[in-house]
Amino acid sequence: MVVEAPPCPQSGNGFANGSAKPKVYRDEAERRRYEHHEADVVIIGAGIAGCTLAVALGNQGRSVILLERSLKEPDRIVGELLQPGGVRALEQLGLRDCLEGIDAVRTYGYDVIYFGNGVKIPFPSDANDKILEGRCFHHGRFIMCLREAAAANPNVTIVETKAVSTIKSTHTGEVLGVQCQTDGKQDFYFGPLTVVADGYASTFRKEYLPIQPVAKSKFWGLELIDAKLPIPGHGHVVLGDFPPILIYQIGEHETRILIDIPDNLPSASVANGGVKGHMRNVVLPSLPECIRPSFEAALEKGGFRSMPNSFLRPVTNRIPGLMFLGDSLNMRHPLTGGGMTVAFNDVVLLRDLLSPEAVPDLSDTKLVLKQLSKFHWQRKSLISVINILAQALYSIFAAGGKLILSRRLLLGSGY
Repeated sequence: MVVEAPPCPQSGNGFANGSAKPKVYRDEAERRRYEHHEADVVIIGAGIAGCTLAVALGNQGRSVILLERSLKEPDRIVGELLQPGGVRALEQLGLRDCLEGIDAVRTYGYDVIYFGNGVKIPFPSDANDKILEGRCFHHGRFIMCLREAAAANPNVTIVETKAVSTIKSTHTGEVLGVQCQTDGKQDFYFGPLTVVADGYASTFRKEYLPIQPVAKSKFWGLELIDAKLPIPGHGHVVLGDFPPILIYQIGEHETRILIDIPDNLPSASVANGGVKGHMRNVVLPSLPECIRPSFEAALEKGGFRSMPNSFLRPVTNRIPGLMFLGDSLNMRHPLTGGGMTVAFNDVVLLRDLLSPEAVPDLSDTKLVLKQLSKFHWQRKSLISVINILAQALYSIFAAGGKLILSRRLLLGSGY
C-alpha cells in the first residue's frame, strides 16, 4: 500500500524532507514512523548491536526506528576483531556482505608469543576440515556498512538525534519511548519496546540496571603502518612479565597494536615517562624484531588513544517496555575480541524469541518480559564461555611471571 503524506515544509527533525511535494510512503507503518514517530521498536544506538537488531526485526516485518547521535563514520580502537563465531552469526543474520569492500583482513588463528617464544594456535576447523575464519577491519568502515544495510531495509527508519531520556507511564512505570534533542529541539519517539544499545558509556544504564561497569585497566592503541607480522593472517598476543599486548592487521597497510596498562602501573608512572615511557621502555623491547620499526615510527608520531577495559555482568531485563543490548548490557575484557561475537549471537537469539510467531504483539509486555527472561538464560550457553574465558585469561596474563599455559585453554578463544 502506498500512502501519500501532506506537504511538510519544515526540515531538520530527521523526518521532514523540506520539500513542497508530498512524500509517498511505502505503507502505513512508514507513514507512522515519519509523521507520528511511532514504531513497533525504538532502538537507541546505530552501532554493532543496534544496526543488526534493526535489520533482523525489520526483516520480520516489524516497524523500527533507529536513533543515532551522529551518523558520521566512528573512529575507535576496539571493535575491530571479529571471531569466527561472530562471522557465523553475521551470516545467519544475512549481513555477511558487510564484511566485504572494507579492506577487511582474514584471520585464521593466533600467534601467542610467550617470553619470546611463539606458539601458533589455529582456529577450529569445520566439518570439512577447513579452518574457520575471523575478520579484522577498521571499526568505522564496518559500522557504516551495517548502517547502510539498516537504511536499505524498508521497515527501518534511521534518525540522527540525541536520546536524552526514556518516556515512562506515570501509572505503570512502563517505558513508552524516548525523548530526544534534534537540532536543539525537543523530540519524541514511541514504541511498545525500546532497546538501549548505546554502548559501553551508556547514559541509560545507571537509571535502570542495578550494577555498573568495573574497569581496572585501559587499552592504549596505536596504528602501525606496513608492519611485518611474524605470522600474517593471525592475531598476535605478546605475553611476559608485563600486561598483555594484542596485535592484529586491520587493513592492507594498517595494523592495530593494543597495549594493556592497568591502573597505577609503576612502569607507566609520571616518574618513568608515563604511558609513552612504558611503551618505549617495556613494550618496544618485548616485541618481535620485525614489528619494532613500525612501532617506533608510530611511537614518534604520537596520537595515543585509549579505551577502558570494562567488565559488566549481564542482568535480566525486568522493566516493562525496555531492554538493554550489547555493551550497555554486558562487557568483558577485550583481550580475546569477543564483544562483537556476543552482540551478533544475542541478536540471532532475540530474532527468534521476539519473532511475530513467538510474540504477535510487542505491546504484550508480560509476554515480552517472559521472552527476555528466556533470552537471559539461553544466551548463557555461549556468552558465559566468552565472558569467563576473557576475564580468566586476562587475570592470568596480566599477573606476569612464568606460567604453563594449556593449548586447549587458548584454543577456546576461537569460539
